[in-house]
Order: sequence, then structure tokens, then C-alpha cells
Amino acid sequence: MIHKEFGYGYIPEYHYDIVNLEEYYIKPKRNNFFLAVHQETKKLIGTIGIRSYDKDFSNFRGLYAPENVASIWRVFVSKKWRRNGVASSLVRIGEEYCLKKVYQKIYLHTHKSIPGSMDFWLSNNYQIIEDTDNHLQTVHMEKSLGYNEDNYDKI
Repeated sequence: MIHKEFGYGYIPEYHYDIVNLEEYYIKPKRNNFFLAVHQETKKLIGTIGIRSYDKDFSNFRGLYAPENVASIWRVFVSKKWRRNGVASSLVRIGEEYCLKKVYQKIYLHTHKSIPGSMDFWLSNNYQIIEDTDNHLQTVHMEKSLGYNEDNYDKI
């Protein structure tokens, strides 16, 4: 999927979580990895990973605390299933999960080079916080979640 979407293969510096799903998404209490599976064929058609913010981008130091900010990772939908609401459903499920796990914001980054990516995130009310305009065309985004104490699990 990475090769198809980005034009390059696995790079340990960027994709370490993919080969360590349990360590990054399953074991941590406030993280999760959701799968969309086709009901009839039982084939995987989409994914989304949620984890406490754990990056060390120098331009965001002090801005995001892992206690308050989740990050979205690995939103992939099979090409056959795009524009059918799969990604929107996964994002909605991910956001609801974040609310229940006491997160107040969600961070993500995407790439302008991925067709439809920017429009998708903007239509889901994510705001651009930095457009790096780098060779990967990386755009950093965030969304504030509505605070309601009744939504939260006890940690």
C-alpha cells in the first residue's frame, strides 16, 4: 500500500509502527487500530490507527502533550472501496474513541501528493496548522474535540 500510494517502499524511519502494530496500537491503553472488513468477503478494506501523540517534530514541541492529544495514523482504504464512506466511517469511529479516551485534540499529517487527501481531511473539519511545502508535500493538521466529561472513560 505504501509503495502504491507514495511511490516508495518500507522506510524504517517512517513506518516502524507498521511492523510493530501491537507495540504501538494494541498494548498502550489509550491507543487502538481499527479495521474495516467487508462483511461478505471478510477481506480487509480499510484501516485507521489511533495513538497518543508521540512525535518529536521540532516545530510542535510543547504544543502537543500525549495526555491530551491523539494522533491518527495509517488511514488506508482499498482503491476499490474509496468514495464509499469507508474512510469517513473509520475517522468517525476513531474520533469517538478519542473522545472516550480523554483526548482533547487530534493531530495528523498527510501529503498533498495523495489525491483527495486534503479535501477529505478539510471536509472532516481538520485545520491546517503547517504546510511544510517540502519534497514529500507534508501538511500537518489538527482538530479540536468537543469536551464533554460524560464521554470519557476512567483512565
